[in-house]
Amino acid sequence: MRIHTLLDTAARRHPQRTAVVDRSHRWSYQELRQRSVNLAGRFRALGLLPGDRIAVRSGGAGFAAILFAASYADLTLAPLSATMRPFQLRAVLADIEPALVVGIDPAAVEVPARAWSSTQFGEILETLDAPVGDAVQPDASRADGGPEAPALLMYTSGSSARPKGVVCPHDSVLFATRAIGQVLGYRPDDVVLSCVPPSFDYGLYQLLLATAAGSRWEALEAGEGIALLERITSAGATVVPVVPEIATALLRLAARTALPVPQPVRMFTNTGARMSPRLADGLRDAFPGAAVVQMYGLTECKRATILEPDGDLARPGSVGRAIPGTVVRVVDRQGRPLPAGDVGEVVVEGANVMAGYWRDRQLSAATFRATAAGRRLHTGDRGHLDVDGHLYLHGRGDDVFKHRGVRSSTAEIEAAAMDIDGVDGAAAVAPDEANPLTVVVATVLRENDVLAELARRLEPAKTPERCVAVHALPLTPHGKVDRQQIRAIARSHPPPTPVQVRIP
Repeated sequence: MRIHTLLDTAARRHPQRTAVVDRSHRWSYQELRQRSVNLAGRFRALGLLPGDRIAVRSGGAGFAAILFAASYADLTLAPLSATMRPFQLRAVLADIEPALVVGIDPAAVEVPARAWSSTQFGEILETLDAPVGDAVQPDASRADGGPEAPALLMYTSGSSARPKGVVCPHDSVLFATRAIGQVLGYRPDDVVLSCVPPSFDYGLYQLLLATAAGSRWEALEAGEGIALLERITSAGATVVPVVPEIATALLRLAARTALPVPQPVRMFTNTGARMSPRLADGLRDAFPGAAVVQMYGLTECKRATILEPDGDLARPGSVGRAIPGTVVRVVDRQGRPLPAGDVGEVVVEGANVMAGYWRDRQLSAATFRATAAGRRLHTGDRGHLDVDGHLYLHGRGDDVFKHRGVRSSTAEIEAAAMDIDGVDGAAAVAPDEANPLTVVVATVLRENDVLAELARRLEPAKTPERCVAVHALPLTPHGKVDRQQIRAIARSHPPPTPVQVRIP
């Protein structure tokens, strides 16, 4: 089966129920299905072949139609962040080699010559109601691809200088969707309000989870963040996915607003970056009756663990237990399971583990291991399990980190810094409780100018808050950058002026 079977089932069971809503569209499941099937036919009419890739950079109802249309047409979808700078976008598009790009302005970044270019969703959406000659029949048994064919390429930061495309097969995506839904219990009467963009798998899976449950998915698009609180009330939102930055902004809005009682929200979920106890308690106070659910996962396995609703009160610091049908272990350097309480690397086994990294066999072999039961993911995260199987994280074992809810890497930041004229060397330092994300650069440029140039090359969540300029980077006797000295330099620099938190 492929992911469009979720839509087929929902449209058959409740065709007139509202499926997706954004600022301009409100479609039932029947309407979403017909638009998706028509659009799949349009893709074929453009000459796209099974296995071709679509790069898309936007959200809302149009994204929902493109997601399912790609599945009907046996294409692979690569959702890209709307905040990705041309420096990053060029490298990612070259990696994808898309047959179609949507929502990407060819005047701002060079579009691959092979790709058909549709710069705005409107150009695609105009075709959704038009008759299509040879529309694809929505038959899940079609032999073009299959359950192991790639449904998605989800780009995430790795230990190298460029984002990595995680190959997500249909069967793994469906397994993860159903396992997560089994634990979270999305209901047909739920309204899922998501302001997390679909380029982040946390946002994309909200659409899949809502479709699997027959819920209504409402998308809060770029620029609508200030309306989040109003939309929660007006939409009757019952499930709200958040990252800490969004939760912080929501609580600031709530503090200035007289909220109607009762509020409809029954559940806040969190992943991407751990939510502090202060934020979790603040959500419970501002929205009485709403539970907070902490989760942990990586794009490489979608979701690894989910904590019981409000489980953070009984088990502070835990990110929950393995989702159904999977195993989460903590192992030593030799891969041997460790007893409860011992700290080691977190590994995940199950059908939720994705197929590997796009066009990177070496990194795939180091991260994804074959087992008798399927695949095992070595996460690079360190943690321990308690006697009941609850996982507690202790940080990462490499230079990958999460900042403002977005996974990033020091190598990616350093590559962007080295792209700036006048920068001769760069070393990034991941943030911790006392220090912001920092980049140390060998340059004669002003530090604020370096930060401004980085902001043009990196997404906001990946842009350092602090820059330290030096004459030359410290080196080890072997000629490598001395990371210990770099950290000392970064931490000795005065902290930057705090900036206002914004919803991405």
